[in-house]
Amino acid sequence: MKKNPGVSVEVCTYSFISCLAADHAGANRVELCASPWEGGTTPSAGLVNQVLSQTNMEVHAMLRPRGGDFCYDSYEKDTMEAEAIALIESGVHGLVLGALLPNGEIDYALMERIRRAVGSLPCTFHRAIDVSKNPLSVMEALISLGFTRILTSGQRDKAIDGILNIAQMVDASNSRIEIMAGSGVHPDNCLEFLQIGVDAIHLSARAMKDSQMEYRRPHISMGGVPGISEFEMMYANEDIIRQTVNKVSEFYAS
Repeated sequence: MKKNPGVSVEVCTYSFISCLAADHAGANRVELCASPWEGGTTPSAGLVNQVLSQTNMEVHAMLRPRGGDFCYDSYEKDTMEAEAIALIESGVHGLVLGALLPNGEIDYALMERIRRAVGSLPCTFHRAIDVSKNPLSVMEALISLGFTRILTSGQRDKAIDGILNIAQMVDASNSRIEIMAGSGVHPDNCLEFLQIGVDAIHLSARAMKDSQMEYRRPHISMGGVPGISEFEMMYANEDIIRQTVNKVSEFYAS
């Protein structure tokens, strides 16, 4: 596979401190989200403005009204359009979105509607493609809609397990749309994705730190989700991001 020297590094972030880590480590952009345990939803206006004003990266905001699947009702579609317009007005550099019909095909009408609302703003179709009926058909639809890139794990939980499917998508795209590998990407496996010719890699560099809260009342939980501690905070680790950025740079310098 021919090397693609234009490969970028994108970091999935859920907080301002994680965005600072990505910026300091040399990432090209962030996918800015809320709700990590739901797989990412639309971030707040305050967080968006804070990141835009205090970092030097591209900020691509998640456009997703809720967690769960990617089949939305009319009210959720209206919300997505309204949030897309608000995010554009805030100054984001791109949007990350995706939607499917009940039969597993792309919700072309909604994607076209959002595309018209955002004009020429770069759009990434997220991992909704990985649970679609025919990912290559979805890719062709996204090309016709003028999407910039696709984030995919190759229809597997982790991208390394779907790497053959990602390679197939890279070949089928024929440089008509960017293919970005994400989910479980880290410094020890990122080169494998570069070797199949992806245009970008996407990582969360996930780490956990203990809450500053000292008093912890037992037997009560605000979220009520088993297995998720409310006294641990998830963040993007700057060293992991920097290691990944350096490996990408060294790969293309060799």
